Amino acid sequence: MSEISSSISTSDIAVGEYSFQVSQSGTPGNEAILWLHGSGPGATALSNWEKALLAFGDRYHCIAPDIIGFGDSTHPTDPPRGMRAFGDLRVATLLGLLDTLGLDRVHLVGNSMGGMLSVLMTLAAPDRFDRIVLMGSGGAPVPPTPDLIKMVSFYDDPSVEAMEDLLTRFVYEPATFGDELRQIAEARLPRVTRADVRRSHLATFDFAAGPPIGFTPEQLATIEQNVLIVHGRDDRIIPVAASYWFLEHLPHAELHVFGQCGHWTQIEQPDRFHATLAAFLNLDLTARSTS
Repeated sequence: MSEISSSISTSDIAVGEYSFQVSQSGTPGNEAILWLHGSGPGATALSNWEKALLAFGDRYHCIAPDIIGFGDSTHPTDPPRGMRAFGDLRVATLLGLLDTLGLDRVHLVGNSMGGMLSVLMTLAAPDRFDRIVLMGSGGAPVPPTPDLIKMVSFYDDPSVEAMEDLLTRFVYEPATFGDELRQIAEARLPRVTRADVRRSHLATFDFAAGPPIGFTPEQLATIEQNVLIVHGRDDRIIPVAASYWFLEHLPHAELHVFGQCGHWTQIEQPDRFHATLAAFLNLDLTARSTS
């Protein structure tokens, strides 16, 4: 087991024939949150959730896996083709991870692709989940944006420059990050150019093998959990209209839209995101931080 900081530990956990790299914070036995990251070349649990694990670890048991086909978790040598087929494997293995960790019921926080997986998991095993957070989630009947298509087709011409350009499309104002996006691009490229990572990406987004994951109003109407929907108003990857659609069809949902924010709510506006999530989970981080 390795440590990212004094509060986050990372280890490999076997689930059947698969292995997850899982980052955790907090104390087992506390209320648990399963954090599911988004897709894209080089995406990992910590690239999405490091700040959140630090913010919530003193109250919750936080579990953030690299989803199968991402990061340093298993990349199948012959992966399912298409988003739904690969998604079914990811749902099954994530439910298996909860079983392995002895977690009967958790809160779910899903970003982008992780939001779609959160909905799929809830439909498959509704008794396993308490409160649910969908962040810029796909799965609504909205057309793909040019920037999403750019992400999907990244391997047409992978390079540091292409990665830096892609990262600028995820945020509202790239200039506020200074040289950080370039540094992230340079740090990600060795992982992105691994053959196993490339294989998983191309299998996930093989639309010739099947359509993208989509949900119907009838499916969403069966979800009884309280759902917090979070979206950046200026998201160029998944338009905010997608979250308004989820709000319309989820029976117990509320929507919080962050202005001057793109697809990376938890990275662009972490303090506001943490406060919004804490309120939804009935935890007052502001009061605690001043005590």
